[in-house]
Amino acid sequence: MNILVTGGAGFIGSFLTDELIKAGHRVRIYDNIEPQVHPGGKVPDYLNPDAEFIRNDVLNIDALAAAVAGIEVIFHLAAMVGVGQSMYQIRRYMEVNTLGTANLLDILVNRKNSVRKLIVASSMSTYGEGAYRCPDCGSVSPPLRTEEQMARQEWEVHCPNCGKTAQPLPTPESKIQEINSIYALSKKDQEDMVINIGKTYRIPVVAFRYFNVFGPRQSLSNPYTGVAAIFLSRLKNGHRPLVFEDGLQSRDFISVHDISRANIMAMEKDDANYRIYNVGAGRQITVLEIAETLNRLLGLDIEPEITGKFRKGDVRHCFADITRIKTELGFEPRVSPEEGMKELIEWSRTAESEDKVDQATRELVDKGLVG
Repeated sequence: MNILVTGGAGFIGSFLTDELIKAGHRVRIYDNIEPQVHPGGKVPDYLNPDAEFIRNDVLNIDALAAAVAGIEVIFHLAAMVGVGQSMYQIRRYMEVNTLGTANLLDILVNRKNSVRKLIVASSMSTYGEGAYRCPDCGSVSPPLRTEEQMARQEWEVHCPNCGKTAQPLPTPESKIQEINSIYALSKKDQEDMVINIGKTYRIPVVAFRYFNVFGPRQSLSNPYTGVAAIFLSRLKNGHRPLVFEDGLQSRDFISVHDISRANIMAMEKDDANYRIYNVGAGRQITVLEIAETLNRLLGLDIEPEITGKFRKGDVRHCFADITRIKTELGFEPRVSPEEGMKELIEWSRTAESEDKVDQATRELVDKGLVG
């Protein structure tokens, strides 16, 4: 098939491109080579030479329409990424993520095309806090912790009904989405628009809510990328990883290889049409564990710095319930966190790694986003 991958030169998009080409598909990449992701605005060396490459922006609707010509399946991955940065680069995030997706959908509705399926990358950030259970009240959806609570370093989430400490549960797709950042809002816009237009015009669509994706090719010089890459960049430069709160906040880390497989499964299965799926490993891992694992695998003795500070809008626990994607698509994560970390470290030995975390943290502090 003829396939378009927007953001195809990026971390996830490039691996997906490789797998699609390996399977015999013809792939066209559409990517603006964002300098924050690609240092110096240079096209990455890993870009698959068998893919057609168009360097342009999703905000250029005519160029995007030309890229859609002759395409049967679209994977829409192009987006600005970063929760903290989105809170002070509001226009930039909403333009690229929301308006960029609107441009794509406008093309599919109003211009002649051959597209038979569209798969969009959304995010676990749209949930806000994950799912919880109160020992007395049962299942609950607590709001964000208040700044007053976090200033007291009371990190755990409380039941909104009785105030007791709530226990985290795997988060299902049915949980109410409680938006707590511009990034999350823009990702919810993307999935809502795609599902709405897909159903209205009978274009098969799928929305994936990615959890914390990690692996090779994740920029080690982008301080707004995934926490595993950020910690690795710090360690490679001889600096202590900065851990907010007490480090026991938990997430769900999934390998980029598993993400690529999930995308291809959704492309190939009609059962995925018009559905929304969590794509995670279904495992709860603390942020501190990630820092300690990388330190151990690198053979270093650099302890993380647990700051006791907090970032406004951060959630305490969010990890995936992957029952739906396992049941409907037969998806099972294959790469363990340790195996994935080893692969990330091996790749990093030849990758550019400029530690910009201190600069990014100062920006957050200056904007009043760190307490």
